[in-house]
Amino acid sequence: MTPLLWSLIALQIVMGVFDTFYHHEFTERLAWRPSQRGELKLHGVRNGLYALLFAVLGWCEVHGLFAILVLAVLLAEIAITLTDLVEEDLTRKLPPSERVNHTLLAINYGAILMLLVPLLIGWAMRPSVIVPAYAGVLSWIAAAAAVGAALCGLRDFAAARRLARMSQPDAAGLVAALPPAQTILITGATGFIGARLAAGLAAAGHHVVALVRDPAKAAMLPAPLTLITRLDQLASGTRIDAIVNLAGEPIGNAPWTAARRATILQSRLATTEAVVSLIARLDRKPKVLVNGSAIGWYGLWQDQPLTESAKSHACFSHDLCDAWEQAARGAEAHGVRVALLRIGLVVGRDGGFLARMLTPFEFGLGGPFGSGLQWMSWIERDDLVRLIAHVIATDAITGPVNATAPLPVRNLAFTAELARCLRRPALLRVPAGLLRRIGGDFAEELLLGGQRVVPNKALSSGFVFRHQSLRSALESIL
Repeated sequence: MTPLLWSLIALQIVMGVFDTFYHHEFTERLAWRPSQRGELKLHGVRNGLYALLFAVLGWCEVHGLFAILVLAVLLAEIAITLTDLVEEDLTRKLPPSERVNHTLLAINYGAILMLLVPLLIGWAMRPSVIVPAYAGVLSWIAAAAAVGAALCGLRDFAAARRLARMSQPDAAGLVAALPPAQTILITGATGFIGARLAAGLAAAGHHVVALVRDPAKAAMLPAPLTLITRLDQLASGTRIDAIVNLAGEPIGNAPWTAARRATILQSRLATTEAVVSLIARLDRKPKVLVNGSAIGWYGLWQDQPLTESAKSHACFSHDLCDAWEQAARGAEAHGVRVALLRIGLVVGRDGGFLARMLTPFEFGLGGPFGSGLQWMSWIERDDLVRLIAHVIATDAITGPVNATAPLPVRNLAFTAELARCLRRPALLRVPAGLLRRIGGDFAEELLLGGQRVVPNKALSSGFVFRHQSLRSALESIL
């Protein structure tokens, strides 16, 4: 084992650790995606092989039959990696950074094989024996890498087993409130909410017209489906029974710089104004426009319960939501009923704020934000889809509609309940001052502020939440 070979192996370990924790755990969250169960099994087997290789090569020279066995392990690793590449292409879209990292891993692994395979072949020509070979600190690094790879492999197998137990409720029942054979236009149809709504509509026999920015992401959407990238692609004679407008730049992914605020606002206004323009030129107007908004419209409050008749406090979230709602109200001039869905924190394992909490909480790194006394008004994702269908089907519902569960909780209670479901502690409180210094208004409004929102209009119109309590929602998801 030459210094160059050890250097390449060390580089492979570093890139592998980065890929595992940054991509697989934190950004792609493979352990919580049922579609990636097969990929996790492949990762588990490969990590087990890596653990074996690091343990053997870090402390031994293997001669004869033992060297041949190590060569077989190397061939098996190559076969698993190629299978994994195919599995990834079939089940998810890799981010650019992961593709680059995989390319570098492949190149470096090829260099390792060029140096290691001739060495193993030479060892294979000798009598079969395992000779201890201590390389000082390098042997201990290899041992640490072996333990780490073994633990990652066990984690992958455990996650795959957990995903096998997770079931997605039947999507068709989510839109049972709708009349048959509806044609629904969804903007933001590949998003966390839009994708589930589209799945429910398609499963129930309705037709979805999906406005998307990236057609490649629409491959996951089920038929029957009409895919468009601009609303002017729809002819004036197109039949549309209802429009659900959910498109907009994510608000919680980065601090609110001036440029970021402008992008967030313009992404919503541009799409909504285009929706109103479409309504104006359609020969047959849709019956309703359900426009996405957020409970941020109310601004920052303390403990006061907020119904749809509550006033607002000025802040960026209010200004954003108010401008969005005013743009949507333009459809009323064309005789279209407009419902303004003020959506709370949407709970689901496939996206939204909960998805970003699962990995740190699972590793015991979760805890409250600041004092933890701020209110969190939440709604389970399938309940939100059911509420959208209920709003479409209920002619009497107009104007603001609070899309939150009836029992909001404080941040302390939310983190404690999530930790209980994951059987982990939640002791790492994040100081409010640190969050403010890092995130500014973003942290103040989304993490430290809160609203105690009550869904009066939904309840009074006869809507029944399947998950009124947070425990019920989390147990159904996790």
